[in-house]
Amino acid sequence: MRIWQIDISLDLIKERSQDTMVEHLGIEFTEIGDDFLIARMPVDGRTKQPLGIMHGGASCVLAETVGSTAANFCVDQSQQYCVGLDINTNHIRSARGGYVTGIAKPFHLGKSTQVWGIEIRDEEKKLISVNRLTMAVLARR
Repeated sequence: MRIWQIDISLDLIKERSQDTMVEHLGIEFTEIGDDFLIARMPVDGRTKQPLGIMHGGASCVLAETVGSTAANFCVDQSQQYCVGLDINTNHIRSARGGYVTGIAKPFHLGKSTQVWGIEIRDEEKKLISVNRLTMAVLARR
């Protein structure tokens, strides 16, 4: 079942991401499905911690980026918008280079909240982290 409230495209998402942390960290949206959104992020000097592995906070940034972007396309943007309320991340494995990919799928799309699951995997499809993102759905004034 298609969850998007408007026509969503990779070009539209890229345009909305200009001059933001998304662009700064090199996050790229790569695929849109009927009920999921995928983005990837490089594991490089922008996203590593001093031990040479991807910073845990970078995992959270990727998860919140792909989840909150998806959430905002699931509401009537002329009437509502979504902001992060809570994020929980379990770090499973470290990543040292290449790209990691996050896929966001909804658990719940309610009138006042949304709950998203985001899995982050490395280029070998190994699980790096699991994330649960709760979004508040707010009315535009």
